[in-house]
Amino acid sequence: MKIIVPMAGRGSRLRPHTLTTPKPLVKIAGKPIVHRLVEDLAAMSDEKLEEIAFVIGDFGEIVEKELVEIAESLGAKGTIYYQDEPLGTAHAILCAGDSMDGNIIVAFADTLFKADFAIDKFEDGIIYTQKVEDPSAFGVVKLDNDGIITDFVEKPSEFVSDQAIIGIYYFKEGEKLRDELQYLVDNNIMNDGEYQLTGALENLKAKGARLKPGTVDEWLDCGNKDAIVNTNQRYLTYIQDQELVHESAVLDNVVLISPVYVGENTVIKNAVVGPYVSVGKNTNIENSVVQNSIVQEDTDIRKVNIENSVVGNHVVYTGRSKDLSIGDFTSVRE
Repeated sequence: MKIIVPMAGRGSRLRPHTLTTPKPLVKIAGKPIVHRLVEDLAAMSDEKLEEIAFVIGDFGEIVEKELVEIAESLGAKGTIYYQDEPLGTAHAILCAGDSMDGNIIVAFADTLFKADFAIDKFEDGIIYTQKVEDPSAFGVVKLDNDGIITDFVEKPSEFVSDQAIIGIYYFKEGEKLRDELQYLVDNNIMNDGEYQLTGALENLKAKGARLKPGTVDEWLDCGNKDAIVNTNQRYLTYIQDQELVHESAVLDNVVLISPVYVGENTVIKNAVVGPYVSVGKNTNIENSVVQNSIVQEDTDIRKVNIENSVVGNHVVYTGRSKDLSIGDFTSVRE
């Protein structure tokens, strides 16, 4: 089994945090979004995970090293590919064409999910979906009476289905998908100026591939500040039976309201923290109340009362009560 992770997008809706950190490396409950994604995907298959191929932009050597280490932590080879231009989903996946053979999972690194099932590796393809209230904002699949996908409809103006495509796909033969992606590029078949994955899926279906929907229990968005705070809350709920406070953390006169994640070498004094708070490593919190928030690494906050907030890395923040989103390397003092 191989996993292909296109992640070259800019993450503009999550700014200012993505100005300095690629969105898939923003941390949720102490781990990057992409790390949590590939962990969950690996758990869905009973086959050995051979390789994780990351398709990135110009993220730099430090990010590339971190991605390879994420793959290696799961016992897989980490491979880096580049998408130099934003030419659409099909183009992004095709950038990893050299890794597309045999059983593959394609997963876009801007969403997380929770599910309790194993991949049926004998299916030609599985398109993972989630039931939504307003299908007009999503790409959806239409099914026949046997539960086989007959159509892919992008943001339907009239109701055709409420099964939204969440950006996770399984293919029994990755090389067949690669060939259809290459066909789109070679013949310049574009939609709104981009090569779209749905075009390749339509071609696979027309050639006899049986594509079935797979449903997840919960689909977690990481697109903006409020969404990522909610995803952090849900993830902490999922993993609250694990040890979430690092043994090197120093807690002095602190009330922790579970679930709370506290990273290594963090110091918290005279504070109430939680519920649903993640605090990154090497961070200092004093004389504060922090609820339902993410505080990233190497940050110092004092005399604050924050809720529903994201505080970035290397932030100094003192003396305000807010619902906020503060990017990296920011100082705010009252």
